[in-house]
Amino acid sequence: MSQGIKDFGTTPRDLRTLYAPIREDLKEVERILLAELSSKYPFVDQLARHGFRFGGKRLRPALVLLSGKACGGVTPEHVTLAAVVEMFHTATLIHDDVLDEATLRRHLETVNARWDNETSVLLGDYLFTRAMCLVSSLDSTFAWRAISEAGKTVCEGELRQIETRGNYELREKAYLDIIAGKTAALCACCCRLGAHYAGADAEQRESYGRFGQDLGVAFQIIDDVLDVLGDEATAGKSLGTDLRKQKPTLPLIRLLSRLDGRERDELVAMLARPSNHHRDFLKHRLENCDAISYAREKAIWFARRAAEQLPCPPATVADEALRGIVEFVVTRKR
Repeated sequence: MSQGIKDFGTTPRDLRTLYAPIREDLKEVERILLAELSSKYPFVDQLARHGFRFGGKRLRPALVLLSGKACGGVTPEHVTLAAVVEMFHTATLIHDDVLDEATLRRHLETVNARWDNETSVLLGDYLFTRAMCLVSSLDSTFAWRAISEAGKTVCEGELRQIETRGNYELREKAYLDIIAGKTAALCACCCRLGAHYAGADAEQRESYGRFGQDLGVAFQIIDDVLDVLGDEATAGKSLGTDLRKQKPTLPLIRLLSRLDGRERDELVAMLARPSNHHRDFLKHRLENCDAISYAREKAIWFARRAAEQLPCPPATVADEALRGIVEFVVTRKR
């Protein structure tokens, strides 16, 4: 598996700089992943290797480690938990690719594209169970409860989003509530874990949890903007999947709110057509109203609210790095 799991040098350069305070801890996380995700069965080993070739930003492990460092220091428990949340997150991505029928993830074929949906579902389940086995090695049950609760919330958010497919009457408040579950809950959990296992009191732990929650909402809004505007070669993943699956996201919700009568009805009818591929047309419409700028401003609003949960001025280099991550989330191109 040595070719499959690399150092976090695959992350964007600006994130690598922000991760400097936890560089050695992240290397240890990678070593744990390497050990945990190897299998004596060649096919299973190959699948796990492919899943973690996705590399990625390692944002969630970084949130665990930086929150811990900000609240008192990184312990072996933090490193274990950082590996756990990365396995959990990767499992959700593999399942998401099945739901979205995506073929590209981080410049590689998705598991469902290279093999099939059944393999993807089982690989995601495998990663979930490995994560739960690893978290059970800790003496405290706090992490088990926190991750289980986050997992429940993530699944509820995904199920609620499925329910809204084709519902172009969906309001912004309901959309924000859905992404607060399906994306932000795990980010909040990461920050709470980091604070808790560094010895933070309940107030400080919840402050970092709120930071992660709002950061996660900002992250998902930008993800939804990139899904309609981004470049696949830059993003390294399938884009336009929200449109194909008829998911109302914030840019589209805003565009529809700006249209009246026949114009709105015609757009909804177009979006409702099976297998629609109207991304280029919608990009033009979205850019000619305030939908994209509105969505970006909403993401910035949540990002600023996240930053308000951190000490100002930054009390530690870790707090400074977390502030940098806030900026990265709303300015990223992939």
